[in-house]
Amino acid sequence: MNKKENTASLEIFDINTASEKSKTLLQKSKDAYGYIPNLHGVLAGSPNLLEAYQNLHELFANSSFNKEELTVVWQTINVEHECHYCVPAHTGIAKAMKVDDAIINALRDQSELPTKKLQVLHNTTLALTRNRGYISEEELNAFYEEGYTQRNLLDIILGLSQKVISNYTNHIAETPLDDAFQKFSWSK
Repeated sequence: MNKKENTASLEIFDINTASEKSKTLLQKSKDAYGYIPNLHGVLAGSPNLLEAYQNLHELFANSSFNKEELTVVWQTINVEHECHYCVPAHTGIAKAMKVDDAIINALRDQSELPTKKLQVLHNTTLALTRNRGYISEEELNAFYEEGYTQRNLLDIILGLSQKVISNYTNHIAETPLDDAFQKFSWSK
């Protein structure tokens, strides 16, 4: 199905309209961000999905990657999945984490990253995303030659798991951008 043909929309829940379990999870989001991101409001339609997303986000944010590498993995997947919501959201997140604009812009524009190591991380993440977890021996060797480890490789899969939840949900819901991310709007 072409993304332009999608006429489905999903409800965006808030503290007043969500189920009891989702209310607690939405409060956790509000406490963390100062507001409830629209994505979290949509995910609240399934408290288990919202909880999984929050847990995966925390686990990935505390994985083996530094802030630049987290951004590379997140945005590589977001851009490849053409997520109208997550690319701007993670642009804002990257800026809040003080990631270099050269990295942020290269990921959004699909241009060369400023270091070979980050480019290899991008290439590996892209290969795993496009090939549904398959990766060539050549790609894997290039990844390890840049100093990455088995844990790093598995942590990409962790990040991919998080992004599948958000990207796919946003495709179906056509989640509106939060005001905080409007200035980072993006389209392919």
